[in-house]
Amino acid sequence: MARGFTHTYRCYNWTKKEKNPVIDKMRTVLQDEGMYSKKQRKTLHALTGVAVATYEGWFEGDTMSPRHETIMATMAALGYEEQFVKTNTIELEKELEAAAKWEEKQKRARELAKAKPNGKSK
Repeated sequence: MARGFTHTYRCYNWTKKEKNPVIDKMRTVLQDEGMYSKKQRKTLHALTGVAVATYEGWFEGDTMSPRHETIMATMAALGYEEQFVKTNTIELEKELEAAAKWEEKQKRARELAKAKPNGKSK
């Protein structure tokens, strides 16, 4: 992959120009549980083992995409579990065709990024 080229996934469209949406979901859970305030972060740390600075990075800092294990340590400590819910039935052949087209488009974008004088894409 060319330097400066951001890797994205066809089926997950979050880009690193903004914070991962999971941060907003975590904020909502912590607010609902009465654990969002800065005063509660030491208590949250005691429950989870996740550093207070990690929470500060998520909510007030420059953390763009928290690690899955820190999200799950926080959620599990508050009594939540991760679940995956099927919301759509896919047509495999149609999705494979779309995936191939998308990958070809990404390949062209990487090649264009390599061809630029500074090697960076916009």
